[in-house]
Amino acid sequence: MHRLRQMSVFAHIVEAGSLTAAAEQLNVSKSVISQHLKALETELGVALLKRTTRRQSLTTAGQAFYQECTKLNQLAESAWQHALDSQQQPQGDITITASDAMMATLVVPAMATLMQQYPALRPTLISDDQPLNLMANHIDLAIRVGPSTEEALKQRRIGAFRDVLCGTHARLQSASWEEQGYIANQWQPPHIDHVLSHSEHGEQHVIPTVICRADSFHTCMSLIDAGVGIGLVPDYIFTQKQSLLSEVFPGYQLPLNPVYALHPFAQHTPLSVQVCIDAIEQQLQQLIKFNA
Repeated sequence: MHRLRQMSVFAHIVEAGSLTAAAEQLNVSKSVISQHLKALETELGVALLKRTTRRQSLTTAGQAFYQECTKLNQLAESAWQHALDSQQQPQGDITITASDAMMATLVVPAMATLMQQYPALRPTLISDDQPLNLMANHIDLAIRVGPSTEEALKQRRIGAFRDVLCGTHARLQSASWEEQGYIANQWQPPHIDHVLSHSEHGEQHVIPTVICRADSFHTCMSLIDAGVGIGLVPDYIFTQKQSLLSEVFPGYQLPLNPVYALHPFAQHTPLSVQVCIDAIEQQLQQLIKFNA
């Protein structure tokens, strides 16, 4: 590592025209610059500069060495500038994961807007109802229901929604809720016990009979739409389907589901990640406002 530092200093000495000028540019003492040059020439075993009290000039070996050293400084400057630019405008690859329901209704609309606004942003979207390990799967941002217990992850609550226990109008009119089959998602526990609350009638426990489990929200949704059974649907989707679906228990509510944005960046959150979180939060707030 010290060699890279010495090579960089040497290039600055040549370009500045003197040790004194290089010291001023790098904001260090002239003695530090002199020590770097001396150590470099000693380690290489060759003179790089011819110096008098008034001027300096490159040796033949120094000329060739300088050409390579200046490439090093140019590369370092380019890398530095690229890192700065990444915080001026969202750009580059970003991998985002969310459940099926939130991917389609929250993440995709938000990203569609951002991709038009920032063409250099290149998202990879992973839809999975199971929570993925962010580090193992190289994920930059996860949108999940409920807070995470992983201490290494940073998290921010961006909103909340309620699930609605519902089924098709025809299905609910055909039999009592005890006779309704329940469509469960794979993330739900083997024993399902929903606690619904009513402002006047208190709580009601519902223990449905599971007739089918599916590995994605959209599969569950398709079965519910087909009138196979009842199940949970987020309120922001249920509102859009009220011509087909009805609540099993009108006036009763399930608990709020808090939504969190999680990422693995400890100190400096990349601009692309921050912009995506803000856009997804705004999309969720718009859905909540629309469904209120």
